[in-house]
This record gives sequence, structure tokens and C-alpha cells, in this order.
Amino acid sequence: MKKSLIWLRNNYNLLEKVTLFVVVISLLILVFPREGKFKYEYQRGKPWQHEDLIAPVDFAVLKPTDELKLEKEKALEQLRPHFLKSQGIADAQINQAVNDFNSRWRNLPQTTDEERQKSLNLVFNVLDTLFSKGIVSYINEINDKPPDYQIWIINGNTAARTNLASLFSIQTAERYIRKEVDQSDVLNKDLIYDVLINALRQNVLYDAETTGRIRENTLAEIPNSRGMIQRGERIIARGELVNAEKFQVLESLRLDYESRLGTTFKYFNILIGQVLLISLTMIAFILFMVSFRKDLFAENKKLLLMLILILIMVSVTSMTMTVNSQLLQLLPFCMVPLIIRVFFDTRLAYFVHVVTLILTGFMVPNAFEFIFMQLIAGIIAIISVAELRRRSQFFITALAIFSSYSAIYIGMLLIQDGSFENISQRPFILFAGNALFTLFSYPLIYLFEKVFGLVTDVTLMELSDTNSSLLRKLSQYAPGTFQHSLQVANIAEEAAFAIGGNTLLIRAGALYHDIGKMEMPMYFIENQTSGMNPHDELGYEESGRIIVGHVFKGIEIAKKYNLPEVLVDFIRTHHGTRMAEYFYNRKKIDFPEEEISEKPFKYPGPVPFSKETSVLMMADSVEAASRSMQKPTEESISELVEKIINSQIKDNQFSNSELTFQDITKIKKILKKRLMSIYHIRIEYPVL
Repeated sequence: MKKSLIWLRNNYNLLEKVTLFVVVISLLILVFPREGKFKYEYQRGKPWQHEDLIAPVDFAVLKPTDELKLEKEKALEQLRPHFLKSQGIADAQINQAVNDFNSRWRNLPQTTDEERQKSLNLVFNVLDTLFSKGIVSYINEINDKPPDYQIWIINGNTAARTNLASLFSIQTAERYIRKEVDQSDVLNKDLIYDVLINALRQNVLYDAETTGRIRENTLAEIPNSRGMIQRGERIIARGELVNAEKFQVLESLRLDYESRLGTTFKYFNILIGQVLLISLTMIAFILFMVSFRKDLFAENKKLLLMLILILIMVSVTSMTMTVNSQLLQLLPFCMVPLIIRVFFDTRLAYFVHVVTLILTGFMVPNAFEFIFMQLIAGIIAIISVAELRRRSQFFITALAIFSSYSAIYIGMLLIQDGSFENISQRPFILFAGNALFTLFSYPLIYLFEKVFGLVTDVTLMELSDTNSSLLRKLSQYAPGTFQHSLQVANIAEEAAFAIGGNTLLIRAGALYHDIGKMEMPMYFIENQTSGMNPHDELGYEESGRIIVGHVFKGIEIAKKYNLPEVLVDFIRTHHGTRMAEYFYNRKKIDFPEEEISEKPFKYPGPVPFSKETSVLMMADSVEAASRSMQKPTEESISELVEKIINSQIKDNQFSNSELTFQDITKIKKILKKRLMSIYHIRIEYPVL
């Protein structure tokens, strides 16, 4: 049991990685559609590259989508809406009009029964005419139609086609009432007009249920296929051109084949195939990381970010395929390499993009065209943000992605059809939407920065602003340290550039590496302006603890101000595991007989583990030491740089970094050049 616990403790990181990949592979398998894939790849306008294809089963040749759509549109054009004529509405409105008339007529003075009956007859006759012909309710389907446009009117158990001209609308009914009342010789025409107007109501009503049912039946009667291919019949020969007709036959066979796979006992075999392919893809990803990016593979948090992005993109693709495969062009596949490139590097962004496309390529139609289009657009997107220094680059990237998609679509259209006849606006609209969705990378990058503790070039530029609150505080409380940090930042940035390091990262790290000195600024010589040194009143151990303690204080301040962990690493490592040599050597000189403990004078480390942190250690040590030089010359500066850096190499301070001897030689050269520039050293001209 004890051995098992020890093994688990020693291999915890490995177990975490295995668990992570098992979970991701399981989720990928879960979101994959359970359907087979047609084993042949083909394109319209290109020769058939495989052996002669013989029909394995009987299958129907489906009509092309455009042709079927056109047939349905023509059928719907012939379809007429159905209306229901309601006798109940007519009777109710006539009764209402009679009651309204009688109620108003009683209040009229000096009227006879004969006049009353004549007026009532007029009311009844007009309404009977209106409701007998019918007052139709207007809908979008019949608006702006000509008078001879016919509709179906259901009256009881019969249905008849009727011209719109033979029906009343509310407006024409009002005009008819006005005309009939004006031409009559009855008294109180205004009363009768009001009664008739109030009784108007549409009694020919749109029957949506019947119209919809007939519409569905009409569409269902249109056949989806046009002929059959018999089993054993040759579909296409090797080298034969895949024209429009052959392409449609192949598409019909593919759909029939995949549907048969999804509904038979082969379902389990499909699942096994998906497990194998997804697992192999993930193994390839692991091998790439182990071979080329061991530093990132060691950090499970960063590994998780990459796998989450892949999983999200594959899941969204699977859902889109379920809803409508034509919307694939709307999915922002370039978002994945964009985010990876912003946080890491170009090569990793490209490889993660390839892995994502391989996984999604298993489920999309026309996989070659899909992967080609997304791959080219992804490469252009990665290149466009090779150095993300401005937010406006995202808009330039979005435009580049739209242009790439559009150019590839036109190129493929010309290859397949040889003309622009079948060009459509729809893909360009989808490409524009795709580019707009890509802009959501920016808020996602900010979110991932906070969740995963990563940092981008834009953030580094913001942190390098000397007007930021923490750097302003450093300049106020420890002005000498602030000036030292600026000098170190300038020197280190140039050295990092010479060896291909991250110049933005090292500049930000240099500006913050000594923020721990703000707590007790007067105990550091660069901040002592009065000539008084508080160390004169302290013991050597106490002075050593204060000097070494600025590393611990710096880490505390950095965490208080929520500085990214990558900048905290510069604070931790800029002295490595070296000694505060001044006070340690002073005690050894003053107390030669005493055994001196190194602990109060030794920095906690760790030693630098990257090019950038290593360069900062060199630049920091050299710049600080150069301030003690009385009369700096080219020889003395060169000797100082060589002495300090060689001493650091001897102390194994760079054993964990990626620096080569060539890099160190370049760094020494830059440091010497910059220090001579700072101290305005000129070469001596020869005297004749």
C-alpha cells in the first residue's frame, strides 16, 4: 500500500495527463456522429481516380438540390390558398345590424312603419349581398394580386375556385354601402350607413390548416429521385470525367451507402473505427508536443487549454452537421489557431489547427475541399497575428480570412464548373459571418488569460507602460531602483532580440524584477542619496536577510497586484541561487576564524529556466556592478562582463535554460556595447 502511494505521488503529473487525454478522447467519441463514411473521394470536373465503380446495391439517383428546389418552387406557384366561407358570421352580423337598427330607430321622432320597413329592407338586402358574395380577409399570399387571381373557397362540403374580383374587401364593401345608401330614397341615410358599417366583418377567412396540408401533400408528391441504378451496373470507369450527371449518381450512392451503414449491425464497427482514428490523432498530438514542445507538455494547464479549443470546435462542427451542413462555412475554424498563436508560437498554432481539421474532416462532406479551404485560411490567419501588438490586427485578420475563403471558393468553382454561372451570394455571406465570428477571439483571449494565467503581447505592452500604478509607485518610493530597472530593461531587450527571445516579455519582466525593494528602499544603494547607509548599524546576517528578502517581498507585491505568473518568474529567478556576496565576503574578512552559515546570504532561487529569465539575470548583474566602476573603459567593461557571466555559468545558474554558448557570446557582446554606450566611452583615435 505504501509503495502504491509513493508511486502515485511520484507519478501524479503523468496520471493527470493520462486522465486528461482519456477524458478528451471519450468526449470526442461521444460528439462524433454515428455514421459511416463513403470510402471514395471525388470532385466534380476531375477524373475518377479509383478503379471502375460497380453499383453494390440497387439505389435511386437523387435529383440535384437546385433542380429539386426549382421543381418545388414551381409547384408552390401553382398552389392557391384556401379560404373558409362562414355562414355563421354572416347570420350573426345581420342579426346585429337588425338589432342596432331597431334600437336607433325608436329614438327617431315622427316616423312611420312604412319608412321603418323600407329602411330595414335596405339594411338586410345590402348585407345579404355582401355576405353572399363574401368579404375576404387579406393575407400576404393574396396582397397585390391581380383581380383575376383565383383562390379556393370552401363553403360547406364544396370547394370552388373564385376570382378575387368577385369578392369584397372591407374597403370595397364600404364603397358599395355608400353607393347603395346614396341611391336609395330612404330617410335617415346617415343612420343606415352607420348601422351597415358597424356590421361589416370578413366572412371569407384564410384556412391555414387546409392550405398547409395541401402544400405538404403537393411537395410530397414531387419525387426526390429520377431513375434507378441496378446492382452490378457500372457507375463510372477509371479516368472518366466526373461531370454533373456522374457526380449526382455518386452523391446518391454515397448517401445511400452511409445511411445503410448507420442502420445495420455495422454501427459497432463504426464506433471502433472512430475510437482508433481519434486515438491515433491524439497520439500524434502527444508525440508532437513531447518532441518539440516539452515545456508546454509539462504544464497540464496549458495542455488543457489546447484540448478544450479542439474539443469545442469538433463539438460545434458535429452539432452543425446535425442541423444543417451548409452552415459549415459559417464556423470560425481560424479562431483556434489564432488563440493558440497569441499565447504560444506559430508552429504549435499550425499543428493544433491541423489536428482540429483532421478530426472534423472525418464528419464533413467533401473533406478534401473542406480541409484545403480551412488550412489555407488558417495559415493566413496565423501569419497575420505573428506579432500581435495592436488590437486593430484582429480586424485585418478577419478581412484576410474573408478574402482567403472567397478566393478559394472562386478557384474551386472554376475547377469544377469551368465558369461563373453557378456562383452564389450565399457562400460570401457565410464567409463574412465567419470572419465576424473570428473577432470573438479577442474576448476569448482575455477570458483564457484570466482562467489559465497566460499572457499575450498586448497585455505585456500594457504592463510595460511606466504610467501603470505599480511602476509609478516604484518610481516614487524607490527612484534609483526604477532607473536601474529601466536600464536593465533596455539592455535585456536588445540582448533577447539578438538571440531570438521574447523582447516584450523580457522588458516587462525587467521592469518588475526589483519591485520588492519598494518595502525598504533605503537599504539598497541605488536609492541612497544622503550618504547615510542604514546597513552600517546592522549585523552582516541582518543586512543579508534584507537584501535577499527583496525577492520574497517582490513576489508578495506581484501577487497583490495580480501580475501574471510569467512575470513573477522573473522576480523569483533574477538572482538564482547565488549569494549576497558583499555582506558574506565582509563577514568572512572580519571573522576569518568563524564558520559562517551561507543561509542568510543565499538567494532562494530557482535558477533561470528560460532564455528570457537567463538574459535578465546577466543584464541585472552587469548593470548593477557597472555602477561601482570609478572610471569605466572599454577594457574594464569587457572584463567586468566576462567575469560576472562566467561566474554565473560556473555556479550553474543557466543549467536549466535553453541558452547555447553561441547565445551567451552574443549576449556578452550586446552587454558590452550597451554599457559603453551608457558611459559614453569612445575609442581612441590613433595619433600620427
